[in-house]
Amino acid sequence: MKTVLRGLGTATPPLYVTQEDAYEFLTTHFSLKSAEQDLYRRILLDGKIKGRYLGMDAKTDALETDPDLMLARFLKFGRATAAAAARRAMDEAGVEAAEIVGLVVNTCTGYLCPGLSSYIAADLGLETSIRFQDLMGMGCGAAIPNLEAASGMLARGRRGPVLSIAVEICTATIFPSHEPELVVSNSIFGDGAAAAVLDLAPDKRQGLAQILDFETGLFPQYREDLRYRTEGGRLRNHLSKRVPVIGARTVTEVASRLLTRYNLSRNDIAWWAVHPGGTVVLAQVAKQLELVNEELCFSYRVFENYGNMSSPSVLFVLRDILNSGRPHPGQKGILLSFGAGFSAFAVLIEFL
Repeated sequence: MKTVLRGLGTATPPLYVTQEDAYEFLTTHFSLKSAEQDLYRRILLDGKIKGRYLGMDAKTDALETDPDLMLARFLKFGRATAAAAARRAMDEAGVEAAEIVGLVVNTCTGYLCPGLSSYIAADLGLETSIRFQDLMGMGCGAAIPNLEAASGMLARGRRGPVLSIAVEICTATIFPSHEPELVVSNSIFGDGAAAAVLDLAPDKRQGLAQILDFETGLFPQYREDLRYRTEGGRLRNHLSKRVPVIGARTVTEVASRLLTRYNLSRNDIAWWAVHPGGTVVLAQVAKQLELVNEELCFSYRVFENYGNMSSPSVLFVLRDILNSGRPHPGQKGILLSFGAGFSAFAVLIEFL
């Protein structure tokens, strides 16, 4: 019995804002220093992102600084967006809510107890007997360990489909400040959710791809380069200028381990789904893995159309590969992501 990806769904909040709109809003509502305004202009007006989907009722929600209200916004839009992605994945897999036996949800952009799994299970009408896990604190890389946790439920003999959901409302962590790293963060992050239905299938034709194996790396020596910290009761993103180089180095290490284990070369991988953390990140990954930019075109396209949505982003890339790339059965692909900690993750798949 093989672990198979049967369905993959993505969703975003309804509010869409172009980068030009964002620049106009920021320059109108915030007192910006000259260098700060210039950096916003270069990222928002001259950068590669066209626009982002935001978990807000209106753009003025970006002015909110009350931690309780920001968390309420995270819950409202995280819950709705995750459920929408899950329904699309379940529709593609041909699975009803009553058939789901497991649920794994990851997020890092808001803390809830109980976690989002409680709300999503209610919204989808899942059975009370499901196994469930909430993964926290793993940052942008978390969708891949989420898939591994869901696969683990199946490996322990849990018959029936398991739902894996990555959801982030990054805009619930907007932190207006003059520091360049926060200007970058406020300019590139968007909101979204991705959901996968995994199952054990005796017949590989029953799905989109077969999951072959996972690889993980944890590099605490780089912990301070990429993390959230709490300041004044709010989450504050911290990312150093070294993130693109560290991210590329760490994902290359985990990818190389995975390839070596299966006696594969990089040329044996037809499709690369790399977390679109930014154009500099993708350029560094291409350099480290000796890939041409065309091999990362789907990652670049997700970044252009959605920005960096944190953990769901890599599954948006996989969805685009399935829709537009149309992989042939038997071709192999690798998903790569990295996140806070510093952490890096890889999964090897074979398309069906």
